[in-house]
Amino acid sequence: MIVSGELARRIKEEGLRGITANPTTFGQALTSDEYDEDIRALVERGKRTNEIYDHLLVDDVQRACDLLRDVHRDSGGVDGFVSLEVSPHLAYDPAGTMAETRRYVAAVGRPNLYIKIPGTNRGVAAIEQMLYEGVSINITLLFSVTAYQSVSEAYLTALERRVTEKQPIDRVASVASFFLSRIDVLVDQLLAQRRAAGDEARVSALRGQAAIASAKLAYRAFKRTTASERWEWLASKGARPQRLLWASTGTKNPAYRDVYYVEPLVGRETVNTMPEQTIAAFADHGEVRAGAIEEGVEQASATMRALTEIGIAPDSVAWQLEHEGVQKFMDAYDAAMKALHAKCEDYRGRKAA
Repeated sequence: MIVSGELARRIKEEGLRGITANPTTFGQALTSDEYDEDIRALVERGKRTNEIYDHLLVDDVQRACDLLRDVHRDSGGVDGFVSLEVSPHLAYDPAGTMAETRRYVAAVGRPNLYIKIPGTNRGVAAIEQMLYEGVSINITLLFSVTAYQSVSEAYLTALERRVTEKQPIDRVASVASFFLSRIDVLVDQLLAQRRAAGDEARVSALRGQAAIASAKLAYRAFKRTTASERWEWLASKGARPQRLLWASTGTKNPAYRDVYYVEPLVGRETVNTMPEQTIAAFADHGEVRAGAIEEGVEQASATMRALTEIGIAPDSVAWQLEHEGVQKFMDAYDAAMKALHAKCEDYRGRKAA
């Protein structure tokens, strides 16, 4: 997309405001032949597989950042970011996360870079410290309002630490990424188990409701934070809101509309990272309702209470999804490295021959 000009076209013609990648998407890219020439050249320079992975990743991110430079400048540093994820193997390693974050920030050297750090319990300390150091952070793998509130607190605390030390905060940016469709996949499975035990009407009414309800309640928490005296003081010092970002917004259940995780979540200070198929669907027939995210909040609360009453605890669901998400990213990362290593060994073998 970078080389063909497709990415530049989307920015110019479709209003693309940012890009995010993860080990899954980068691994898929590496299995193509698009990188073979670069891989061969790096092998010939004696680079190891992990060094080649980093080189390709950083080069792509740099070029994407450059394509979005005008968006970043014209928005006053609000939009135009490209997200680069630390290794998923560091999800529960704060020290390793911070070291890799600093390394990637130095390697990319662009102001419109987000470093993606999972919002695990152990990751929160790294998130706060990196924000304190002035690094813009995309906090990933959030599945509950409780987890969101933890990373929101980390953001506020990091900004307060900077103000106390008379460091600027007007260029520190962050988004809190709520992963949605995965919530409904798991909750719907749990609901199917309850249906077998009876109360089918009640259970059926809750299908496909958990993710959007969680998002609406997270946004309510966001609104309360940005209405607080604590936030108003930080805003007076130049702070910008930590926006909620809706991730995993491609519809996994064909019974739900293809814009199911887009239309109800339109709201100020939000971001939606849609996969290509969802972008096309929303451009074709999606409806924009200003403030849709603030509709039906009381119903969202009732949904979460009803789930709890039948034995589906949102925080337990979030715990399972977080660990599954980390494992999926680990598997994707390892598969990408394995595929890349095979290509490298092939070129090394040819060179030796």
